[in-house]
Amino acid sequence: MSNGLSDARFLTVAEVADMMRVSKMTVYRHVHSGDLPAIRFGRSFRVPESAVLAVLNRPVADAGEHSA
Repeated sequence: MSNGLSDARFLTVAEVADMMRVSKMTVYRHVHSGDLPAIRFGRSFRVPESAVLAVLNRPVADAGEHSA
């Protein structure tokens, strides 16, 4: 039986940037701000695929909506 962590898939910053269609610098900004969880692996970061999918599946505010 697996514990979930062994089944987790971790992505490189470049892979995350490709999935999100942003630059690697944007991914690094999200990691450093805490908006995107990541683990340090040597000198690089790895981001859980589930975290990327959660960000991509968040509802997007309509550009016509204004908060008062």
